[in-house]
Parts: sequence; C-alpha cells; structure tokens
Amino acid sequence: MIDINKKYRTRDGREVRIYATDGNMPRCVHGAHKSQTGWIFSCWEEGGAHFLSIGDYDLIEVKPRIKRMVWVNLYIDGRITLGHPSKEDADKCADRGRLACVKVEIDCEEGEGL
Repeated sequence: MIDINKKYRTRDGREVRIYATDGNMPRCVHGAHKSQTGWIFSCWEEGGAHFLSIGDYDLIEVKPRIKRMVWVNLYIDGRITLGHPSKEDADKCADRGRLACVKVEIDCEEGEGL
C-alpha cells in the first residue's frame, strides 16, 4: 500500500508527488509525475500500479541513501576492526600486527545489507 509520507519515483525514474491515497477504488492514489515540460496528474492503484497498466509509470519507493566514510584496521591474524570515523582514530586504536588501515566508502540505500 502506498504511504503518502514516503517518497516515490516511477519505475522509469521520474520524480513523483503523491497528493492523496484515499481516492475512489481502484485508482485511490492521486498525484503527479514530472515530465520534461512539467508535472502531469496521474492515478495509481493502492499497490502502486499505474492506472493504464503501463509498467514504466508504476510507483517505486525511494529509500534514503546512507553515505559514510570509515577507516578499518586489518590484522595479520584475520581480525578486522569496526569502522572508525577518521584515519587518526583508527591509528590510535590500532593493535600490534596491523597489516593495513583501509578507507571504506559506504554508499547504499537504507536497508541494503546493513
């Protein structure tokens, strides 16, 4: 079911605005999708399928992205430390036998394997 408080895009990547989710069935979701010339009014079924059954205009939830950089200490015995917020912090927390201090850049959708 589409939630008016969440962000959506169309399956083909167009920006979407949801105005209401309590319209008459079966097209109870009312909103607009952005085109090259501006916003175009549209309707969807409660699950997000476009009213004309054109798959490109089905609604897909846009989840927030997590972007973060951390530093990880790698050790000769196979241990790996949790991510540190800076290289200086990783160096300060390093134990004997450290092989490397590696910068890891995280860029993923919320819920992707975390």
